[in-house]
Amino acid sequence: MDKNARNIIISPLLTEKALKLKAETNSYTFWVHPDANKIEIGKAIEELFKVRPLKVRTFNLMGKPKRLGRWTGRKAKKKKAIVKLKEGDTIAVFEGM
Repeated sequence: MDKNARNIIISPLLTEKALKLKAETNSYTFWVHPDANKIEIGKAIEELFKVRPLKVRTFNLMGKPKRLGRWTGRKAKKKKAIVKLKEGDTIAVFEGM
């Protein structure tokens, strides 16, 4: 994996639960590269959005099993990161949601 910030942060996650977290605790949710660790994610957020995260929480989502006829397989695994910012800091991608 290339340690570029744009390769670590894949996309913001804009669900009802993520927007509720943003409103209540100033926490933002992102899809991140499965091999990225918390330190790399925090540095990538700092580089891309010019804000300093207070806390980074991550969790892995295993791919669901899928079938196509008699063949079975799995969808790709994913990783989510919840990044908490101090009061007053915002990320522009989430504003207006």
